[in-house]
Amino acid sequence: MNIYNVTFKDNAKTYYFDGGLLKLKENDKVIVDTERGQELAKIASKYKGKPVTRDIKKIIKIATEEDYNTYLENAKDAKEALKKAIKYANELKLDMKFVDASYSFDRKVLLFSFYANDRVDFRELAKKLANIYHTRIDLRQIGVRDKAQLVGGIGVCGRKLCCASTLGNLCPVSINMAKNQNIALNPSKINGACGRLMCCLAYENDIYESCSYGMPEVGQTVKTKKGQGKVISVDILNRKYKALVNEELVEVVLDEK
Repeated sequence: MNIYNVTFKDNAKTYYFDGGLLKLKENDKVIVDTERGQELAKIASKYKGKPVTRDIKKIIKIATEEDYNTYLENAKDAKEALKKAIKYANELKLDMKFVDASYSFDRKVLLFSFYANDRVDFRELAKKLANIYHTRIDLRQIGVRDKAQLVGGIGVCGRKLCCASTLGNLCPVSINMAKNQNIALNPSKINGACGRLMCCLAYENDIYESCSYGMPEVGQTVKTKKGQGKVISVDILNRKYKALVNEELVEVVLDEK
């Protein structure tokens, strides 16, 4: 199979698509078949991984200038539809904050993404929108992490948010990951732009868990070559710690796991 990595957003997750007999290169714009219908996408690279055994969607054709203009027109119309959705939601007193609206390339689906604290009964809103736009209306409720991924932004590191650039699927993140890495549990330090724990806490967690095997905790009483003392600091990645023994600072280096 002639497989390509395709993306729908710059620096975002890539998806496998079958190019058939098409010869494509990086950054080529293409029309692809998706569950939502036809969409305009961009070639990220030629797939060079393991053979793909499952069925994958097709790249229909190379996008023409006319196709790209259609895409831009759809984006413009979706912005107007978003304004209508906000207006009707306010009239219906629905507690929902709209984030984005987009048409599929073939305009068979008009997708609205919104954020809400609770479940929202949007059936009446969907009817109103369907009567105006005469297409399938898809109202999707998203969480705050999904909102950040969709809207994008700059993280505390000064780079684009991971969720909106390098990450495709949002990975689970727990407070234990911060504890494993001896990071101060200060919300301003460990929470991302979405207000939830930063995705990057998960990146090195496996290494920290591995290196922490057999390591004592700060405050723990341990035996050293110079006697019994209390641990005052640990260096997990280098597998060593410092203990205070009879008012003397002793560094202990553990054997690698």
